[in-house]
Amino acid sequence: MTYPNTDETVRLIKSLVEIPSPSGNTNEVITFVENFLKEYRVETKRNHKGGLIASLPGQNEQNHRMLTAHVDTLGAMVKEIKPSGRLKLDLIGGFKFNSIEGEYCEIATSSGKKYRGTILMHQTSVHVYKDADKAERNQDNMEVRIDEKVLNADDVKALGIEVGDFVSFDPRVEYTSSGFIKSRHLDDKASVAILLQLIKQIVLEKIQLPYTTHFLISNNEEIGYGGNSNIPTQTVEYLAVDMGAIGDGQSTDEYTVSICVKDASGPYHLGLRNKLVKLANDNGIAYKLDIYPYYGSDASAAIRSGHDIIHGLVGPGIDSSHAFERTHRDSIENTAKLLYHYVQSEMME
Repeated sequence: MTYPNTDETVRLIKSLVEIPSPSGNTNEVITFVENFLKEYRVETKRNHKGGLIASLPGQNEQNHRMLTAHVDTLGAMVKEIKPSGRLKLDLIGGFKFNSIEGEYCEIATSSGKKYRGTILMHQTSVHVYKDADKAERNQDNMEVRIDEKVLNADDVKALGIEVGDFVSFDPRVEYTSSGFIKSRHLDDKASVAILLQLIKQIVLEKIQLPYTTHFLISNNEEIGYGGNSNIPTQTVEYLAVDMGAIGDGQSTDEYTVSICVKDASGPYHLGLRNKLVKLANDNGIAYKLDIYPYYGSDASAAIRSGHDIIHGLVGPGIDSSHAFERTHRDSIENTAKLLYHYVQSEMME
C-alpha cells in the first residue's frame, strides 16, 4: 500500500498559498487547480460561483460521494482612500485587525495592475505618537501604506486604485527542517493540496473507487456559502476537508488528523464520525476528536441549505488559525491517509 507523497503535498501547498485568492477574487488559484487536474485528464467543470468540481467515476453510479476543500482565503477590500494617500480596509472573512498588523500586502486593481503595500497602525511611530501601544487595532486606526509616490487621494486614484479593489496578505510560507509548515492561508490550501494529491494518486494508480466521487474546490467558504450548492442529487456522503482548530480546551494538535464531532452549526453525523474513527483505528492513523465552538464548514453550509446528506468534517490541525498559521507534515500525512481509505470504503448501511 502506498499513500500520497507528503513532500509533494508540501510543495503543492507552497505553490497554492503563494497565489493571492481572497474570497471574491479566486480565478487565478482556481485556474491553477484546473490546470493541475487537466494534466491527469480529470473531468472538471466550473460552477457559476467560480468554484471547481472534479468527478471520478466509481463502480456504483447511483450513490455518490462528495469531498470539498476551499481555496478562498481571508483578505480585505479598499474601503476608503484617505486624504493622506493611505487606504482604509474592510475585512473579508472572520479575523481581527491585530492579526495583520505589519503585514506586507498586495492591492489588485480592477484593470489588473498590482501594487505593494504594508498594513500599519496610523499611530505606529513611537517618536510621534506617545500612546501608540494603547491605540485600538480597528478599521479607523489600521491603514495600508502604498509603496508608490502618493501624497494624497488623487495620487492614489491616478494609479487606478479604487474602492472595492482586493487586498491580499503575503503568506510568508516556510517549511522547516523539523517538518513544520508555517504560512498564512493553510486554511484551507493545505487541505486542497491533500485532495489534489489524492486525485492524482487515484488516477495514476488506476484505483477503482466503489462510488462515483466528486471533489468540490470551493471559493466562498470564508464568507459562508462555498459548498452549499452544486451537490449532485445522488450524493449520500459529503465530507468537508478543512482545518482543525487548536487552542485552550481543544484536543486537536499539529500532528494528527482532526475529526470534528460538532461546531457552531451543531453535531456532525454520528454514523459517519464513527466510521472515520474506525478507518483510522483499523489503519494505524493518528487522530483526535474535537469540537470547534466558533466554526462552520462547507459541510455545515450544505446542511443549512437543505441538502439531504450525511455530513462530516476532517482536516489537519492548524495552530493560530486566521493569523500566523502552522501545521506539521505528520498532520498532513495522517489526513491524507484517512482520506485515502475513506474514498475506497463502503458507504454506511
